[in-house]
Amino acid sequence: MIVITGATGQLGRLVVDALLAEVPAEQIVAAVRTPEKAAGLAAAGVQVRRADYGQPDSLDEAFAGADRVLLISGSEVGQRLAQHTAVVEAAVRAGVRHLAYTSVLHADTATLTVTPEHRATEEVIRASGLPFTFLRNGWYTENYEQRVQQAAATGTIIGSAGQGRVASAPRADYAAAAAAVLTGDGHEGKVYELSGDTAWSFPELAATVAEVAGRPVAYQDLTAEQYRAALVEAGLPEAIAQLLAAFDTDAANGLLADTPGDLSALLGRPTTPLADTVAEILKG
Repeated sequence: MIVITGATGQLGRLVVDALLAEVPAEQIVAAVRTPEKAAGLAAAGVQVRRADYGQPDSLDEAFAGADRVLLISGSEVGQRLAQHTAVVEAAVRAGVRHLAYTSVLHADTATLTVTPEHRATEEVIRASGLPFTFLRNGWYTENYEQRVQQAAATGTIIGSAGQGRVASAPRADYAAAAAAVLTGDGHEGKVYELSGDTAWSFPELAATVAEVAGRPVAYQDLTAEQYRAALVEAGLPEAIAQLLAAFDTDAANGLLADTPGDLSALLGRPTTPLADTVAEILKG
C-alpha cells in the first residue's frame, strides 16, 4: 500500500494521478487533513484517510498497513520540521518499508531561503533508520504562474533576479518522478537532485511569454527592496513579499540554475520545456 500525504495539494494530487496509471486505486491511500476535499479521489477508488501532522493519532491510522509513504513537505514555513518529524515517527511506528520525502535541491549544501527546514528533516529521516529516498525538488515552473499571466496582460514582468537562471519544471514532472520511485525498485538510500533540463533567465521568460501570447513583453529588473515594495503595494502580505523577493535573490545568486539531469533520468524522457508550461498557464 502506498500512502501520499498532502494528497489534495497541488503536487499531491498529481502524484496520485500518476500512481493511478500504474497501480490499482485500492492500493493508494490519500492522507489528507480534510477528507471532504478528497471526494474526487474517493470516487476514483482511492482510500481516503484523515492525517493531521499536529495529531499523531491520526497519522497512525492513516499509515496503518502502509508499505511505502511519500511525505510531501508541508507549506507552513517555520512549522515544517515539527510536522515532518511527527510523520517520520508515525512511519516508524507503522513499520513502513520505504519513506520518500520531497526535499529541496542540494538540501545538504545550498543556502536557499527554504533550505534549513528541509535539511533538518532529512537529518531526522536518516536518524530514524527508515529506508528512504530524498526527492530534492527544484523550482516548479508554476511558481511563476501569476507573473506569466500578468506579463501577458500588461507586457511587463517585474522581478529582482537580474540575469540569474532557473532550472524549473512543471509539478507534473516532479509528480511523475515521485510515482516512479514509489512504484519502482532500487531507490532506497538514493538522493535525487531534481530540476528541469534547461535553465532560463527572466528576460528569456519574458521572451517566451511574448511568443506564446503574441505581444511584446519585457523584463523590468528591480532591486530586491524595490521588488518587495512593489509586491506589498500590489496587496501581498509583507511576509510573502519578503519571501518572493528572497527567491529572486536566490536566483540572482545562481542557486536555482543547476541541471544535474536526475529528473529526466527518472522520467525516462526530457523535462517539459518552459514554453509548453507557459502555454498551458495562458490557456487556463
